[in-house]
Amino acid sequence: MRVIGVDGSQLGVMTLYDALKQVEALGVDLVEVAPEAQPPVCRMMDYGKFRYQQKKKSQSGGKKTFVSIKEVKMGSRTDRHDLVYKVKNIRRFIERGQRVKVSVLFRGREITHPELGRDMLNSVVGQVQDIAKLDIPPRLEGRNMAMLLVPKQQA
Repeated sequence: MRVIGVDGSQLGVMTLYDALKQVEALGVDLVEVAPEAQPPVCRMMDYGKFRYQQKKKSQSGGKKTFVSIKEVKMGSRTDRHDLVYKVKNIRRFIERGQRVKVSVLFRGREITHPELGRDMLNSVVGQVQDIAKLDIPPRLEGRNMAMLLVPKQQA
């Protein structure tokens, strides 16, 4: 059988007995990687460590697809100073690569003036347009008006 060493180097063709002696001396396992080849190919490796790494690799594949969305809420009569503070938080979230949902809440009769909320959201877009892009434009959803901002390099 052809044997590949722990570091990936070719050790050449040897008998099973010789290969097992070398594996035992190194304290690793002999794993057959290509049984249909002529001669069959075996690799010296720590099989338990290999399985652990494969398991970790398969688990981490799903975590990379997770996208966190932060939400910043404000009222339709939010003061200018409070708006500046919230824009600072939005900028911080965008710089971290997170998506940000900005919502304006309408209470009571405020719903009769949705243009106030739209103007507020447009002002937020204007303040962060250097680092963020508007993904979903402002739209009225019941008593909320919401939009979605994403980092420019992600969009």
